[in-house]
Amino acid sequence: KWTPEVKHFCPNVPIVLVGNKKDLRNDEATKKELMKMKQEPVRHEEGRNMAEKIGAVGYLECSAKTKDGVREVFEHAARAALARKKKRKGGCIMI
Repeated sequence: KWTPEVKHFCPNVPIVLVGNKKDLRNDEATKKELMKMKQEPVRHEEGRNMAEKIGAVGYLECSAKTKDGVREVFEHAARAALARKKKRKGGCIMI
């Protein structure tokens, strides 16, 4: 829903799609709550497919609670922004 706006207002900003709350993917209570709404946790493959569909430069998953993958998300976003900045100066940067 939001990608057209981002691409319109910040056309040269790389998008990094991030799956949050990675620690809850295998949490039984979370799975039960999602099942009540006929939902399930997003699988890694689904995240990668969505990233490709929206033209993101990557898909990463993290958990702020366990800190798993958090550093990698910021490193990837910074590298993507810096790589794009070298190609073209100006524009806005979203992290």
